[in-house]
Amino acid sequence: MALVSMAAGRYWVPPNEILRILANEATALFGAGGGEGLLRRTWTDQEATVVLDVRLPRVLLAFLVGGALSLGGACLQALFRNPLVSPDIIGVTAGASFGGVLVLTLGLSGGWMVGGAFGFGLAALAVVLALGRMGGAGGPMLMIVLGGIVVAAFFNALVSFITYTADPYSELPSIVHWLLGSIAAASYTKVLTALVPVAIGGAVVLAMRWRLNVLSLGDDDAAALGVNPHRSRVVLLCAVALMTAGTVAVAGAVGWVGLVVPHLARLWVGPDHRVLLPASLLLGGTYLMLIDTLSRSISSSELPLGILTAVIGAPVFVALLARSQKKGAVS
Repeated sequence: MALVSMAAGRYWVPPNEILRILANEATALFGAGGGEGLLRRTWTDQEATVVLDVRLPRVLLAFLVGGALSLGGACLQALFRNPLVSPDIIGVTAGASFGGVLVLTLGLSGGWMVGGAFGFGLAALAVVLALGRMGGAGGPMLMIVLGGIVVAAFFNALVSFITYTADPYSELPSIVHWLLGSIAAASYTKVLTALVPVAIGGAVVLAMRWRLNVLSLGDDDAAALGVNPHRSRVVLLCAVALMTAGTVAVAGAVGWVGLVVPHLARLWVGPDHRVLLPASLLLGGTYLMLIDTLSRSISSSELPLGILTAVIGAPVFVALLARSQKKGAVS
């Protein structure tokens, strides 16, 4: 899929030339050929620029964002034991979106965009966890869900206010485009920016994936098996929030990936989280690479990712629900 994504677009690059360009660049990194690589050049400078400077960062960023959102969605669905949960439920996406919109409105860019989205995303998580500690009749997990809904509503209201008051010519177009999700401005700097939180959060989630199987047995059984349910949930929630904030900071709010892809992965490998989480990561990354390829190929002007993920994700999710209902009726 990565090869197809780098080849397709308004400027077609033959796949064999892509492989030669990448191989030559790899040899050049080790100083071969005097830093020019070992392969004989059969490609143009324009093709090399398109592959190395435009499409390779997009492919890497799409895989990171899609994989992180899907991995986070699978983790949250297991934590809450609810197949309708996605990273949006804990309020981090809304908080990070507000941070990004605020930075755009203030006319800042670059590191401020990443810092604003990341900072407000983690601030939203802190508020949600504080509300979760209040407890209640439904337990801390119910309070976290309710807290996430409240925090998301609050930050979404702030985003709506800024959007309403933004200058319709100089500010509003960039705000709307960013809120719908896009990696059109992908760069190696953004790849590294997303890689740090995604790698840290993803490593934590993958290292604890066996605990999700234990937590699915219930708190009493989990405690009897030596797993602290509350501590494990808080650590996993923080890890998912870290990944989500990192992805929103570089790509905007991309919906439906964390909801739909874990279900597809579950159909593929089954419910064992030791296998399901890595499968969700790989499938989510591949899925968003496909979406990004379509977004820059089917129209003369690039479509935001959020539009395509919703257009494709909604009917797929309905089909999955119908399939599960049919299986339930048969059983």
